[in-house]
Amino acid sequence: MAASVFDSPLHARLFPTGEVGRLFADSASLRAMLLVEGALARTQGEQGIIPKESAEFIARSAMEVQIDPGALAEATGQNGVSVPALVAAFRTEMQAPEHAQYAHWGATSQDIIDTGLMLRLRQALALIEDDLNDTLSALAKLAETHADLPMPARTYGQHATPTSFGAIAAGWGMPLLGLAQELPTLREACLLVSLSGAAGTSSALGPQAAETRVGLAVALGLGDPGRSWHTDRTPVLRLADWMVRLTLALGKLGADLSDLVQTGIGEVRLGGSGASSTMPQKQNPVAPSVLSALAQQATGLNAVLQGAAIQRHQRDGGPWFAEWMCLPQIVLGTASAAQTAAALCPALKPDAAQMAAALDAGLGMIHAEGLSFALAEHLPRPDAQAAVKALCREATAQGTPLATLVARDWPTLDTAALFDPARQMGLAPAEARLFATRTHAHLAQRS
Repeated sequence: MAASVFDSPLHARLFPTGEVGRLFADSASLRAMLLVEGALARTQGEQGIIPKESAEFIARSAMEVQIDPGALAEATGQNGVSVPALVAAFRTEMQAPEHAQYAHWGATSQDIIDTGLMLRLRQALALIEDDLNDTLSALAKLAETHADLPMPARTYGQHATPTSFGAIAAGWGMPLLGLAQELPTLREACLLVSLSGAAGTSSALGPQAAETRVGLAVALGLGDPGRSWHTDRTPVLRLADWMVRLTLALGKLGADLSDLVQTGIGEVRLGGSGASSTMPQKQNPVAPSVLSALAQQATGLNAVLQGAAIQRHQRDGGPWFAEWMCLPQIVLGTASAAQTAAALCPALKPDAAQMAAALDAGLGMIHAEGLSFALAEHLPRPDAQAAVKALCREATAQGTPLATLVARDWPTLDTAALFDPARQMGLAPAEARLFATRTHAHLAQRS
């Protein structure tokens, strides 16, 4: 097995990452850092900090120069970071020492690495958001179409009371909608430039350091933090937290679907599932299992990332390296979960017959709660509950439907209404439609 499923040609379709995967290739990392170097030079040229002619030359070169990541490996191993070797190679490739000397003026390696990371995270968020919105659209359609389709709700894995499939879809979708609505604020607060020099004091950047940082932020379309954040990893932690919460929400969808396609339940059809190597009758819930696995991985990686946020003094090594090791896996896991869900949800189909059969199973005892409240209009509530429990025991012992026993003992009760799932779903249909309405509004605003 490959060291990472995200880099494995064998598992590329099982754990797809698409364009987000390419953002975390070495070549993409170097390209992002060169863009930062070019934008920094242009900003400093406009401010008169470095010669304008040199600034423009550096900015153009940053767009054109190609540097082989492998050629930087030896120096990166010695220096611990790739920027010294990158800057040296960049200066050499420019073949204009009179201009090249002004590249990387006053910045430190972490400024370039962190700002380049933010450029890639911005693109990753946009791609993940597209998949998230596709998933929301599919779930909204399911919620709206099946708002009134009864099925059993489950608590602790057991039938509880009737709900609707539309409400189940809304339950999957509401956390996703909340996460989508967080994105504008998250982008504004966390997609930031870093430019504060070797020890966070900006001393080498000169008296216009703050203005240079603002100019760099504008040039790159990122936010200005107004300070150094070399060892304050809050922006990274908040972005990762959002991704982990998205992966967990999709993991819940996967876990529920894995249950709902079980033999003997089969209330939902996946529209395409996996074959067994030896059992011809099997169709495995592959995509739901992928979502569950990615959610489990995300929680462990997030713990490492949070521990790595304890970085000593003004710059640190080991914890920062640990961030490099787990943050890409969190992003790629989220991208994979988002792509998997976006492909899965439009194919979901409820099996109304199986849902009806599940509601009819258990001798109608799924309606016991509703019955107890109906009896509470005639008896004290504790007595009503005791009476229903007794009827349930009798139904189980005799194999007699609960409705038959109720009609015998309480002929004045409207058993047709009490034992009609479509009339015992409470607010479930309304919640399904509310989710659909809110999602349509969100998507319309996005477009």
